[in-house]
Amino acid sequence: QVVLLSGHLDSWDVGQGAMDDGGGVFISWEALSLIKDLGLRPKRTLRLVLWVGEEQGGIGAEQYYQLHKGNISNFDIVMESDEGTFKPSGLGFTGNAQARDIVKEIMTLLQPINVTDVYDDADGTDISYWMRNGVPGASLHDDLSKYFWFHHSQGDTMTVQDPNQMNLCAAVWTVVSYVIADMEEMLPR
Repeated sequence: QVVLLSGHLDSWDVGQGAMDDGGGVFISWEALSLIKDLGLRPKRTLRLVLWVGEEQGGIGAEQYYQLHKGNISNFDIVMESDEGTFKPSGLGFTGNAQARDIVKEIMTLLQPINVTDVYDDADGTDISYWMRNGVPGASLHDDLSKYFWFHHSQGDTMTVQDPNQMNLCAAVWTVVSYVIADMEEMLPR
């Protein structure tokens, strides 16, 4: 059984893609790194996927889905961060009401950093194949007020990234992925 965390490599026109979507790649990698450094071993596999070809029609995600859809019942949740890594506010979630209640309860663990909201509908080109076929999905919600200042521009460099805000995003990704991966049962569908 798999909990999938992801971001994609996206700097296909100009800029370095540090924020879009290097930030999503980083927090997904960091979540696994933190879990390992803490010596935690969840019941399910945590899998990191760094998508390619998202801007070219999601061809990387489609290929991955085609290769793994035979095991769709073993995918517990698919998570994608693709809107920068500014100050987080919560998660977008796609899944049934019972699964949403579980995710809301998990998000209460993030009260100390004031990131507890669960919004309707996860968003992400790379996880959409899975969600359309019933796998619960989550996407990071963060402050988008500056996102389009840098999105697909020459200004999308590492200087855009705020380490403190990225750490908060990584904390959200770490807590949510670990708790779901370590629950007794998979999220209900």
